[in-house]
Amino acid sequence: MKLFAKLIAVFAVAQVFAFTQCASAADLPNILWITSEDNGPELGCYGDDYAITPHIDGLAETSSRYLHFWSNAPVCAPARTTIITGVYPPATGAEHMRSNVPLSSKLKMYPQILREAGYYCTNNSKEDYNQIKPGQVWDESSRKAHWKNRRDGQPFFAIFNHTISHESQIRNKIDPKNTIHDPAKARVRAYHPDTPEVRKDWAQYYDRLTMMDALVGKNLKEIKDAGLAENTIVFYYGDHGSGMPRSKRWPYNSGLHVPLIVHIPEKFSHLRPKEYSAGGTSDRLTAFIDLAPTLLSLIGQKPPAWMQGYAFAGKYDAGPQPFIYGFRGRMDERYDLLRSVTDGRYVYLRQYMPHKIYGQYIQYMFQTPTTRVWKEMFDAGQLNEAQSRFWQRKPPEELYDLHNDPDEVNNLAKSPEHQTILIKLRKAQRDLAVKTRDVGFLPEDDLHSLAKGSTPYDVGHDRSKYDLETVLTAAEDASSLDAGKTATLVKRLADKNRAVRYWAALGLLMRGEAGLKAGHDELTAALNDESPSVRVIAAQVLAQFGSDADNANGLALLLKHASVETNTIYVAMLALNALDELDGRAASAIEQIKKLPTESDVKYPRMDAYIPNLKTKTLADLQALK
Repeated sequence: MKLFAKLIAVFAVAQVFAFTQCASAADLPNILWITSEDNGPELGCYGDDYAITPHIDGLAETSSRYLHFWSNAPVCAPARTTIITGVYPPATGAEHMRSNVPLSSKLKMYPQILREAGYYCTNNSKEDYNQIKPGQVWDESSRKAHWKNRRDGQPFFAIFNHTISHESQIRNKIDPKNTIHDPAKARVRAYHPDTPEVRKDWAQYYDRLTMMDALVGKNLKEIKDAGLAENTIVFYYGDHGSGMPRSKRWPYNSGLHVPLIVHIPEKFSHLRPKEYSAGGTSDRLTAFIDLAPTLLSLIGQKPPAWMQGYAFAGKYDAGPQPFIYGFRGRMDERYDLLRSVTDGRYVYLRQYMPHKIYGQYIQYMFQTPTTRVWKEMFDAGQLNEAQSRFWQRKPPEELYDLHNDPDEVNNLAKSPEHQTILIKLRKAQRDLAVKTRDVGFLPEDDLHSLAKGSTPYDVGHDRSKYDLETVLTAAEDASSLDAGKTATLVKRLADKNRAVRYWAALGLLMRGEAGLKAGHDELTAALNDESPSVRVIAAQVLAQFGSDADNANGLALLLKHASVETNTIYVAMLALNALDELDGRAASAIEQIKKLPTESDVKYPRMDAYIPNLKTKTLADLQALK
């Protein structure tokens, strides 16, 4: 106990020393971050005349409003992980929703750096990172955390995170007497059907934004009442696009474009970027990846080289950047992989799993009335082309002109007039993957296997373990759907690199019957591959497109790998997704699927519902076929 007390005393002295050795408290700004969940720029100050947001609009009148700010990820946990690390989650293995991966010892979470600089750091209150916290990150992190609890004179960094605008609140009924927005006046996006249910959801979303705005007003009033307004830099931003389907979870502009309002008081005018003007706007391309380096720049610290974003204010302002980026990996229980990039006008998306439909069934997403009525109308043949696309398979590439097509429904990827910008953005997307060492091209199970005793980030930076360029080329060839690449894919089933073999099998799956015909024998041999992920995909091709004997062999392997008792959850999810995609060709296995376990002795934090969700949906689909 004496040793413990001594260590505590030493730590306290060290903290005080760090605080006193940096710039004096009077020279350091307080920094207040106010965040709101699941909302894009649907605010009055962003020109939305349907919105009622007086407090945020008032903040914008004395601040700089950013017109091109992306969340990088279109869903909360990966987006929040981007901010806390200053590193793209595809580079750390944390892109998948509710993943739980260790953080490399080479990296830090930004509050740790701020605390070392003497700041009192509070988070009120959501964490929900996809990275495991490396020790103590916050001074306080709870619903009671507050900057008021700091030492006298100590600068603070404080987050207040408001959840009242979250997707879940769209479907939680509001007492009719408290409704504000008339559904009849809501703007229905071009990809949604215009129905009473959809209008009601949009109206309730705007009602929640008004409620959120009042909370922002409270946060701002606390600063003013404490006499700290002239000493406090304020950020307000949303954590990704609205909770409406095809915004949240999709790295289009609709899912990534969020408001950012930055107030830098006159006292700290030397920290303002060149384009800053009170009540003005900035066209600079900025994103969540830039927030951590910007924080450090504002307190006079040079961002570490491992941070992958660029400071857009403060001493180390890096200047305007040409592009901002988005990504999508596994969303809850459904696997997917795509990347996006924009230059502010055009949005480019690269789909690496185009054999899957946009609107894969995600149990949580289908709780929203809009999602359900949208799918019901598609099944009934009641939608137009733009509205139907969400329930169909994806093209490998998409390109949208935000000036002429703000709802992103007119794909220009094959337009001759737009090939120059397509090639430019395609290159930008690929260059980022290579530069950041994107490990998202590894099957999730293989990623964790390779990272045992290490971390996914370290795997990505170890070229002996991860030949990114070769794997990326295989993924591009597989997802191109180019028939001329089929023979190459068959040859790659024998490649020494298991990730290359995975993409080879996946590419043959994408080509359906033609893929099976070209690589039948190789796919059959792949049922014995050392990688469970390769085995699962090969089994799916055989079961989905092969003979009765192929179907039986494929089903047997998929059922074996769908057991979470004898496989990792990542393999079990991959196998259950495959079984669900087989539709009627899995009918003979319905009794075996019923017997599949839904729990394992190995615990996977925050992922408990995924196996039950997949099993329930697969059985429901098979029952419906009877």
